[in-house]
Formats: sequence, structure tokens, C-alpha cells
Amino acid sequence: MPSLKELKGRINSVKSTQKITKAKQMVAAAKLRRAQQRAEEARPYQERLASVMASLSSKVSGDSAPKLMAGTGSNQRHMLVVVNTDKGLCGGLNANIVKRAKAKAAELLGEGKQVEFYLVGKKGRAPIKRDHADKIAHHYDTSEVRQPGFEEAEAIAADLIERFEAGQYDVAHLVYPIFKSALSQDPTVDQLIPVPSPEGASAGEAMVEYEPGEEEILEELLPRYVRTQLFGALLEREASEQGASMTAMDNATRNAGELIKDLNIEYNRSRQAAITTELIEIIAGAEAL
Repeated sequence: MPSLKELKGRINSVKSTQKITKAKQMVAAAKLRRAQQRAEEARPYQERLASVMASLSSKVSGDSAPKLMAGTGSNQRHMLVVVNTDKGLCGGLNANIVKRAKAKAAELLGEGKQVEFYLVGKKGRAPIKRDHADKIAHHYDTSEVRQPGFEEAEAIAADLIERFEAGQYDVAHLVYPIFKSALSQDPTVDQLIPVPSPEGASAGEAMVEYEPGEEEILEELLPRYVRTQLFGALLEREASEQGASMTAMDNATRNAGELIKDLNIEYNRSRQAAITTELIEIIAGAEAL
């Protein structure tokens, strides 16, 4: 049985931990509002851009479509762009993203495809490297940026497009979390390159005339579309990270409170037992006299 001093030390230690988790919970809650707002504000632009892409793609034939939309003519080599967080203490968020990426990789490998990973963020590197050390093509570090934004999305998009133009892969998939609430962040996989033709596009629905021409406009819009998708993924990642962190720290704070309660009960029992033992010894000594 631990001594009273040891129990008191454990209680103080858990109380200190509880203060830290409570503080981190409050910080995450404050950051979550802004991160959620940024993610939600970016979604309408992405949807509107997708509708413009639908209108344009319906007027462009397969032969005249730019390479970013037409592809290389093959789908043998796949690149998985996995967007993880740079910091921990956010529950199972990163584990779920890595699990989704590994499942997609296993699916492609089962079909006889070649798979490589393009890792964004620090926390997904180690678990993916354990199983696919020879398949990691590149790491993009966002840990030195306080708040990753469009500049980082542009850099990632430029690198991915350059690799695509150089023939290093045929298809790129974006693996990232979609923020729904502080309790729910769903990892998803979307095709990034070649840019998929949006569903529901048809020539009869495209009522807009474009100048100078659909092909020229697509040449400009396709890289922007890739950048926008990556920017949206980074925003969703930030909101998901803060939501998961707030939930994890709230659970840790409550667990610490329950542990403190149990330790206090054990401390009081041990203290009462020590007092009772001393009284018995005093009474026994007095009777002996």
C-alpha cells in the first residue's frame, strides 16, 4: 500500500496535469471558432468553382482537354497526398487519417497498382513509414508555419503539378479530414489529379459562352482548382485538429478529476487507518501501565 506521502504526491501531480489539460481545452475551444469559420467560408467558393468547371468540361472534348483533366492515359501509378496535423494531443484524428490512407493504398495495391505517398504534416509520417518506408515520395513540412494558408497550398499544388507533368505518377488522391463537429471529423479520399469532371455536367446545361475559349480558360482554372482543393483540405485539417484537441482535452480533464477523487478516497482511508492504529497503540500502552 502506498504511503500517505506518496499518495499526496500523486494527487498533486494529477492536479497539475488537470490544470494543463483544462488550459489546452480552453485554448483549443478559442481557436476552433476561427478555424471552423475559415473552413465553412471556403466551402462556397469551392462549390462555385466546381460548377464553373462542370460548365467548361461539358464543352471540351476529350482530345482537346488539358492534360490536368485528360490525364496521362494510364492509371497505373498513384500518389496519395495525406494531410495530417503537425501537433498531437488531438485524440484519434491522425490515426483515423492514416488508417484511411493505408486502406486506400491496400485497395490500389490489391488491384496491381503502384502507390506512393506525399505526406503533409508531421504526425502521419511515422505510422506510414513503418509499413511503407519505400513508398514515401516526399514530406511537406507545415510545422514552422503558425497557420498554414493559401501560400502553402500553392507550394504543394505547384510541386504536385510539376511531378505530374514530369510523369512521376498518373493519378493523385487527396486524403484529409472533413470537419463536421468537435466530436466528428471524417477522413475522406478525393481524386485530385487529373481533375475529375464534376458530376451532372452536360452540354445542354452549359448556358454560358466563354471567351477566348473553354480550353484556354481551363488551362488557367485547372491549377487554381488544384490549389483550392488543397487550401480547403488545410482549412478542414485545422478545424478538425482544434475540434479533436478540445474533445480529447475535455475527456482528459474529466478523467483526471475522477482519478483525483479516487486518490483522495484512498488517501483518507489510509490516513484514517493510521490514526486508528495510533489510538490502539496508545490505549494498549495505557492499559499496560
